[in-house]
Amino acid sequence: MNYEDFYRDCKQCPRKCGVNRVVPELVEGPGFCKEPADLRIAFAGLHFGEEPLVTVFGGSGTIFFTGCTLRCAFCQNYQISQNGLGRAVDSTEFKDICLKLQAAGAENINLVTGSHHIAKIAEFLRAARDGGVTVPFCWNSSAYESVEMLELLKGLVTIWLPDLKTLDSALSKSLFAAPNYPESATAAIRWMIENNPLEIVSIPEPPNAKPAEWAEPGEPRDKMMSGVIIRHLFMPGKFEQTADVLQWLKENADGRAIISLMNQYTPVPFEEEADRLSARRTALATLENRLVTPQEDADIQDLIEAYDFEYLFYQELTDDTSWLPDFRRAQPFSNKLATPVWHC
Repeated sequence: MNYEDFYRDCKQCPRKCGVNRVVPELVEGPGFCKEPADLRIAFAGLHFGEEPLVTVFGGSGTIFFTGCTLRCAFCQNYQISQNGLGRAVDSTEFKDICLKLQAAGAENINLVTGSHHIAKIAEFLRAARDGGVTVPFCWNSSAYESVEMLELLKGLVTIWLPDLKTLDSALSKSLFAAPNYPESATAAIRWMIENNPLEIVSIPEPPNAKPAEWAEPGEPRDKMMSGVIIRHLFMPGKFEQTADVLQWLKENADGRAIISLMNQYTPVPFEEEADRLSARRTALATLENRLVTPQEDADIQDLIEAYDFEYLFYQELTDDTSWLPDFRRAQPFSNKLATPVWHC
């Protein structure tokens, strides 16, 4: 099947919109993701804020795609995931972006939010491999995707960074516009774990390595070549939902995947039209739209200590919000956090 066939009656994600993304003007629109068949990218660069196993020494070569299968009310990347910032690229330009990241020292090519373009991305990854890209490909997503589509990435992607946002369908309906998120995400994550066993190697420090707060100078660092890192963002005031997620992870992923529990929830200063802002505020009323408190942080740490996961990352609590990106700039992040390579 030609990859464009997946776009003529698009059912690539669990929403199964069934629209023609090749000729979207023939129907009511390009579907929930708002994206036509063209693959659009907003930014590419070395990112040093991912988990240590992914960042290692050279940083993760992130490529941020335009559009998304979810509509998270608090999305920090809303400019590209929901508001359409980005430019179309073909297979050749995509390969060239990957090669530039690789030449800049990227440990992997980190594909951020591509769930609505799996068919085309799979074809582009094959062309990139044939064109000289040798570092691992990493799939960075919300996990709101269909197992049958993930099969297209089998053997191409070896590192997986899925979110497990919640197991509460009412919460996912109000915050993500996806009441079936829990069952879709857990099925996708099970597939990822079953098909990508953990492989971690030790890498000696290269000359002129970038210092890292979490690593000793001169010491080797672990690097993931294959496997799954499951991310969960604690949402303020939703301790029970996080406890439910950790229980699921203990039963289904402990020892087979790595857990990354994040406490960096940050209110975003959205710049949007009044009607869009009003809808967003209504959705955000489902939770407490604020930073995580020290008491919540302590409670979470007690919880993860009780579960005693085999391999877990946990962020230190901070009230620094300077990391919030602005994708309208050629450098959306701080210079400490990222090194730009390409911008739309």
